[in-house]
Amino acid sequence: MRLAEGIVIEKEKTFGRLKFSALRREVRITDDEGNVTDQIKERTYDLKSKGQGRMIQVSIPATAGEKNFDYNAEVELINPVADTVASATYMGADVDWYIKADDIVLKKSTITPQPNKKG
Repeated sequence: MRLAEGIVIEKEKTFGRLKFSALRREVRITDDEGNVTDQIKERTYDLKSKGQGRMIQVSIPATAGEKNFDYNAEVELINPVADTVASATYMGADVDWYIKADDIVLKKSTITPQPNKKG
């Protein structure tokens, strides 16, 4: 069972400041015969979330490109969505949560440069 569109996330309230950590894994495409190909489908990255107080994993499509940001660089998610996958069990169901986004980008500075004053 899956949520049709996932849960749209308010980035700042949910995650707070996000800092880049590392690539966690790459998911490769499987061909019609069940063989794993060299083609990458998506990449999952570890990000430090100030709002969650822990490391989170976020998956982005391979089309967004590989991310090689500096460790602890401040980043932001583009269009993040939380979703679930549920599996029926004898006692009910097990639910796994995951976060997907369209991209991970360096956060733009919100500091406005001050003009030099000559005096």
